[in-house]
Amino acid sequence: MLKITLLATLLFSLVWSQAHRFEAEIQAFEKQDKQSPPPAQPILFTGSSSVRLWPNLQQYFPDKVVLNRGFGGSELSDVRFFADRVILPYKPKQIVLYAGENDIATGKLSAQQTYDNFVDLFQYVRQKLPNVPFVYIAIKLSPSRRQYWPVVNEANKLISQFLAKQSDATFVDIRPSMLGSNKQPLPALFKSDSLHMTDAGYQRWAPVLQPYLK
Repeated sequence: MLKITLLATLLFSLVWSQAHRFEAEIQAFEKQDKQSPPPAQPILFTGSSSVRLWPNLQQYFPDKVVLNRGFGGSELSDVRFFADRVILPYKPKQIVLYAGENDIATGKLSAQQTYDNFVDLFQYVRQKLPNVPFVYIAIKLSPSRRQYWPVVNEANKLISQFLAKQSDATFVDIRPSMLGSNKQPLPALFKSDSLHMTDAGYQRWAPVLQPYLK
C-alpha cells in the first residue's frame, strides 16, 4: 500500500509539473543551458515579466556577471514552485527578485497573502542557499493597476520590514525613481499598456540597484 501511495504521489507531481502554465518556459531555459552553459555563479535575476522583459540586462551592469531567468507573468508562488530549476541549479552569487505585483493584481491576493508567499519563497531559498545575498525589488506602481496601489504599498511595507531583520537581504525601493514632480509615475517609463516598462524605466532602475549588487 505504501509503494502504491508513493507511486501515486510521484505521478501526481509529474503531471502537475507538466501542466504548470510556465512549464514550457522553464524547459526552454533548461534547453538553452545545455546548448550554451550559463556563467558560473552569476547574479541571478528572476521573477515576473518586469525581469523577463528587461532588455540587454548585461549591458546595464557591464561590470557584473548577470543572468536573466524571469519568466511569464509569474507570481511568487510560481517562483517558489520552480525554485529548484530557475534558482538553485545556477549556484548564484546573489539573487535579485521582482515578483508580487501579479499576486495582487492577477491573483487578487491581499498584502498579507502576498507577504506570506514571499516569506515562503525566501525561507526555502535561504534554507538551500544560506550564504547567498538576496535582493528584493519593490513592487512598482503601475498606472494600469492604480486600484491596487494601497495593497502594493502595504505588501512592500511588510516585505521591507521582514528583510530588515534578515542577514544579507535587501529591499530596494525603486518607486521614488519612477515618479515625476507630481509624485505620480512618469508615463514615459511605461509601454502603451501602462504596465510593462520601456527602456527608460529600466534606466531608472539600474542605478538604484547598482550599489546593492555584489
